Amino acid sequence: MSLELRTVRLDRPLTETEDAALTALLPPARAERLAHVRPEARQEPLCAYALLALALRERFGWREIPEIALAEGGKPIFPRHPDLHFNLSHTRGAVLAGLAGSPVGVDVERIRPIRPRTGELLGLPEAGEDFFRGWVRREARAKRTGTEVGGALRREPPPVPEEAYHPLDLFPGYAAGAACSAGETLAPLRRHPLEELLEGLL
Repeated sequence: MSLELRTVRLDRPLTETEDAALTALLPPARAERLAHVRPEARQEPLCAYALLALALRERFGWREIPEIALAEGGKPIFPRHPDLHFNLSHTRGAVLAGLAGSPVGVDVERIRPIRPRTGELLGLPEAGEDFFRGWVRREARAKRTGTEVGGALRREPPPVPEEAYHPLDLFPGYAAGAACSAGETLAPLRRHPLEELLEGLL
């Protein structure tokens, strides 16, 4: 199974009807978690799960997202489908989803100003695009293995032969990347306009 990556740029807020319809696609535990998130912060995580739902529907014909549990270290998994792996990431205005046959980690970050000392403390370039390229690489690698993300961001582990990392060019103003097993084939990145994502599910 190849590594499938999908992304969407949120160029407008979701309507209440769209929010409700996407929420209905979630496993109950995930819907309950998002019920406590303020409305303006819900649309990115909702669209991340929508990307996952669309990938599962197109690839396997599944009409809903299976039960999601957390493995040791907090990595989300499908407990009833142990050979199917996924990972999600969202930042203001953009989301990224990965689906694979082996552990995968993805991350997307909006490029924004940071304090100059932050890069120095993390051993990364001090600002701008180069800082966030390093940041998403560290986070995607940590999410692939399920290790504690905060520790990996402070000090990146050395590369390992069984792992591959792919920097991704999603949209201007964003940095993104995906970490997967070295033998995993990378399918072409699919960019979905928001309207297309909604039409594919609702």
